[in-house]
Amino acid sequence: MIQNQNKEASISFLQLVASGKIREAFERHIATDLRHHNPYFRGDAESLMVAMEENAIQSPDKTLEVKHAIADGNTVAVHSHIKQNPEDIGAAVIHIFRFEEEKIVELWDVGQAIPEESPNEHGMF
Repeated sequence: MIQNQNKEASISFLQLVASGKIREAFERHIATDLRHHNPYFRGDAESLMVAMEENAIQSPDKTLEVKHAIADGNTVAVHSHIKQNPEDIGAAVIHIFRFEEEKIVELWDVGQAIPEESPNEHGMF
């Protein structure tokens, strides 16, 4: 089923990026005409890839733990716990991927830092 393939590809992309294999992630999963919606970088694939490579150099011990992955048609949402290093509390991040012909053609990401203390007994995850 294509939705499961897209879900697996989304998770694979994120895991490769988190492990520092940015070029491999882009070669395997990203369409050449990718558009992304991160407001801190130009909206093309090359700009995002370079930014991810710079982050991998700054945070070589980054981890990503997928909490949920939901597929709906050609769209996948992945909810993850990302830490820049083992001591980092991290952030809850949601990546939304849109696929065409088994490649990611559009990407959104939204993150929320995990607070040191929270009155919510359920936590972020």
